[in-house]
Amino acid sequence: MARLGVNIDHVATVRQARGVAEPDPVTAASLAELAGADGITVHLREDRRHIQDRDVELLRKTVKTRLNLEMAATDEMVGIALKLLPDCVTLVPEKREELTTEGGLDVVRYRSALKGQIELLRQGGITVSLFIDPDLEQIKASHRLGADCIEIHTGAYCEAHTAAARRSELAKIEVAIRAGRKLALGVNAGHGLNYQNVREVAALGGVEEFNIGHSIVSRAVLVGMERAVAEMAALVRGA
Repeated sequence: MARLGVNIDHVATVRQARGVAEPDPVTAASLAELAGADGITVHLREDRRHIQDRDVELLRKTVKTRLNLEMAATDEMVGIALKLLPDCVTLVPEKREELTTEGGLDVVRYRSALKGQIELLRQGGITVSLFIDPDLEQIKASHRLGADCIEIHTGAYCEAHTAAARRSELAKIEVAIRAGRKLALGVNAGHGLNYQNVREVAALGGVEEFNIGHSIVSRAVLVGMERAVAEMAALVRGA
């Protein structure tokens, strides 16, 4: 049965819009766990546009399930991770001008720099996941570098405008899941998944954890965090 990791970044986005103390992402994380989330995900961006260092410090002390820290592959972020020791680090590409992460990490291109960072994180006892496109060469490179997991970027599938395009992207995801599992990598998935499209990906099988944020937080604005998380968990696990 797949796990659900709830990304609470955009609770912090609302808070930062006014520069005040609420809504509190740490409280949101607790409510998500009470509703059945298997883990909490946050992206500590270099520009600190939403999640702040203090948030991650408090989450490390309060999260009772599993804390997954998404971050750029920089020396600053590796240092923060080794200090806080989240359960998992997911290395993602990051551009300051983007609204959200636009694609997977190019592990093939940056393998030399990533190798040392992955080794440091794993020596610290942290599980390392690489956020990559559903591409066989990226999966093979992730395995060669010693990553524990991959997280398949599902954005192209979620943004497909035709049934044929969705089927094509879903097939790529299925191939990527099988390839990752064949190499004994943990396989997670995320980006753009919502209450309408997650079921098809979950039905493929083989994904250990879905990391979903924007859709859950958006629904939580209308129905509450606990109901929003419970409904997504039912979709992920029901498949």
